[in-house]
Amino acid sequence: MKNRTAARFSGIEKSATFAVVDTVRALRAQGVHVLDLGSGEPSFDTSAHITAEASKALLGGFTHYTPSRGLPELLEAIAGKLARDNAVVVDPATDIIVTPSAKHALYISMMSVLDPGDEVIIPTPSWVSYQSMARLAGARPVAARLSAQDGFRLSRALLERYVTERTKALLINTPNNPTGRALTRQEAFEVAEFAAEHDLLVITDEIYEKVLYGAEHLSLASLPAAAGRTLVVNGFSKGYAMTGWRLGYVAGPGDVIGEMVKVQEHSVGCAGSFVQRGGLAALTGAQDFIREMVDEYAVRREVIVAGLNALPGVSCELPEGALYAFPDISATGLGTSAQFAAWLLEEAGVAVTPGSAFGPGGEGHVRLSFATSRDVIEAALERMATALAGRRGAAVRG
Repeated sequence: MKNRTAARFSGIEKSATFAVVDTVRALRAQGVHVLDLGSGEPSFDTSAHITAEASKALLGGFTHYTPSRGLPELLEAIAGKLARDNAVVVDPATDIIVTPSAKHALYISMMSVLDPGDEVIIPTPSWVSYQSMARLAGARPVAARLSAQDGFRLSRALLERYVTERTKALLINTPNNPTGRALTRQEAFEVAEFAAEHDLLVITDEIYEKVLYGAEHLSLASLPAAAGRTLVVNGFSKGYAMTGWRLGYVAGPGDVIGEMVKVQEHSVGCAGSFVQRGGLAALTGAQDFIREMVDEYAVRREVIVAGLNALPGVSCELPEGALYAFPDISATGLGTSAQFAAWLLEEAGVAVTPGSAFGPGGEGHVRLSFATSRDVIEAALERMATALAGRRGAAVRG
């Protein structure tokens, strides 16, 4: 056989964010002291009341299959959360699927609504996996390029430039990875009206919903124009520091969810049983630790942005949400974002993600995570300052 893998993989690249993680691990295994600002891994441990409930379930023998849609009590808790926090009303029996990660929720959403030849509009810069997921579904991702010049604002006028007769869906991420932007109420209304006018499905990734710094989170599914056409994807990884648990969910119109559950049944079957018990504890237990965690992130955000703006050739706006700074490094004279990231790793031992990984609009920037500890952030900024100062001094001497 000449081709032992499917042709669909020819246009798919490996995850750029996982590539950074793998590089860091490989260098550390060689004894290199690398400071990792590439990963969106919260430095906090999962709250004890969540792990206690999952441990209790595990030790009590709750280790068998659950319904593919998820535990009924967890579905009820998710429906209550959506109504309480997001003004989104869904039927827990028909309108929600619990998934092993929000990432899987996004994947089955794409697989369920996109046919080969369909187009999905994705405002970019955007998370690295969106476009690859669309391609795996046989669809064509259409990057609606946002501009740093206006703060990566989204407008109906911009979206209108990218819609065609093949457009089937629109994917929105708020708060955004990598830019940290949170949709304003005006932007959300314009997006909803655009989707209704063109009869589009909307997939909205709200995984960073709880990680906001004074900005408002508005779920598109709460708006009348978008309510019956929106799939809300969310999960526990970021807001509850549960990345390794792999637990998420998708909620939306029952007719779409009813078809989507087939993908769940024929792929993973269901999310982990005792993991779902942990998710139930997360939603129904104390929430104070989230505020404490986000307050610490807010301090780290101030530290990293101030440090970046003190570097020659670097400028950075304060992100409104999520866990990332997205500075403009184009004035450093160090080439593309990939070249800058490679130089920084080599000269300073600091790992960041090149902006080009996030699609059109990302070039000229790099993404730095402040999910890590304050000590690591401060040490990384010191290394960056030293490396950039050394380069500048060499240029002056030359």
